Amino acid sequence: SEQITSTGQVTGPSCGEENRIGVRIAGDGLLSASSGSSAAGGTGSDSLRGKQGARLSLLGKPLIYSAQSGRRNVRYRRLQNYLYNVLERPRAWAFIYHAFVFILVFSCLVLSVFSTIPAHQDTSSYSLLILEFVMIVVFGLEYIIRIWSAGCCCRYRGWQGRLRFARKPFCVIDIIVLIASVAVVSAGSQGNIFATSVLRSLRFLQILRMVRMDRRGGTWKLLGSVVYAHSKELVTAWYIGFLVLIFSSFLVYLVENKFNKEFATYADALWWGTITLTTIGYGDKTPKTWTGRMLSAGFALLGISFFALPAGILGSGFALKVQEQHRQKHFEKRRNPAAYLIQV
Repeated sequence: SEQITSTGQVTGPSCGEENRIGVRIAGDGLLSASSGSSAAGGTGSDSLRGKQGARLSLLGKPLIYSAQSGRRNVRYRRLQNYLYNVLERPRAWAFIYHAFVFILVFSCLVLSVFSTIPAHQDTSSYSLLILEFVMIVVFGLEYIIRIWSAGCCCRYRGWQGRLRFARKPFCVIDIIVLIASVAVVSAGSQGNIFATSVLRSLRFLQILRMVRMDRRGGTWKLLGSVVYAHSKELVTAWYIGFLVLIFSSFLVYLVENKFNKEFATYADALWWGTITLTTIGYGDKTPKTWTGRMLSAGFALLGISFFALPAGILGSGFALKVQEQHRQKHFEKRRNPAAYLIQV
């Protein structure tokens, strides 16, 4: 509302403009504007706003709340947001906690391996039982804090929002891991026979602990993006490799069926073709005739070319994706300084 005179000087707003426009900034950062035409008739509302500390809602109604409750609410939301970022979006030193959880999970897997060795079975089983109890406490507290801190997001507020957060795949994995750990600990505190049978049946569920380490799914997103970007090449390679497998197995079956009992059915020939073309080579089924061996050698050289193509396609796709991510990070680092330079 400044005015420029004929001499080029800049003057402030005139008295009439000050009467027409009045802007007040409340203590909580809200702006309240009043026009000069309604100044005479709005004496009562001005007095009401003065009593309430000039805090108005979007509808013009006064907001009534105490400063102490406001400060308590701010601390509550700040703590929620802080814990949510530590658990869901870790940065800087927050990775220390996740490294501690990874060490616990890795130690549990190592002790599970040693518990199957007779020389270390007793010590490893006792240590594994103690470690399982520690992990129940850690994972239980972490799950409760995750559910509580999710309230900092608008879509997860209230009991319906918390239920929506609990239905996320990684939260379901947390529940499964907790149930498996409680079952293992309860079985270990019973008898040895019952404990051994339950441990063997539930131990595979604890492998899900390694899955939950990547809660943001960055690994799976990277793999999915690479497969999606090179889906046509992968489908072509697998299609040709599948045709080579079917054709080679059928020809070897026709040649070896009458002279070799290992190729009694076409299913046996398919098993041989899969193991041979993928270069595993168990050696449980081998052709005996020279015709079968020549066909096997030719199809093995032809099939490995197409069965090895997906590995090369995925490898090059991962390399290109990593380079793209590095370029994106470099661009984000230069974007803010460039924008600041343009503004200056």
